[in-house]
Amino acid sequence: MTGNTTQDDGAERNAETGKRRVPVLVLLPLVVFLALAGLFLFQLTMGNDPSEIPSALINEPVPETQLPPVEGLVKAGAPVPGFSREDLLGQVTVVNVFASWCAPCRQEHPLLEDLATRDGFQMIGINYKDKPENARRFLGSLGNPYDLVGADDRGRAAIDWGVYGVPETFIVDASGIIRYKFIGPLDPERYRGVFLPELDKVLATPNGPTS
Repeated sequence: MTGNTTQDDGAERNAETGKRRVPVLVLLPLVVFLALAGLFLFQLTMGNDPSEIPSALINEPVPETQLPPVEGLVKAGAPVPGFSREDLLGQVTVVNVFASWCAPCRQEHPLLEDLATRDGFQMIGINYKDKPENARRFLGSLGNPYDLVGADDRGRAAIDWGVYGVPETFIVDASGIIRYKFIGPLDPERYRGVFLPELDKVLATPNGPTS
């Protein structure tokens, strides 16, 4: 009887242990989710601003770029050309990465239209993973602030430029050096308080810092 009792007790303990293990496996995804959510909340409470994420390309030459035009895109009755790296040499350039499917791009677009009314630089658009007809419709309805627009159908150029996600806006000096990068959509406050002052700095020394 003692041997049977011991075996029965062991079987019961094993069954109970098995029952206890199942909830742990079931709860594992929840534990991982809560950990990630906690990390996200911690980053928010620390006041991190995505637009302030540093870029490895700051103060580096613009990457080799050769983008065709957006098919059928016209401005003032003339086709809008694509661009290459050489088009960013000789004058200050604002490069904006956008897409018709990007809701924040639509939100910031009036500020790009305002930017296009200012003097001293050219504006270039990188149309990211978009269909030509959608890009034409987007710029046709909201206005086209760009002098040149390159079609980045596969997103390769965006990778080379170190783009985190659309929209993003770069300031490139006349020597082809990236001087500033704004991540995310421009809003009126940061457009006037952050972006325009950075642009003014580059315009003041278009060929780069003297020291």
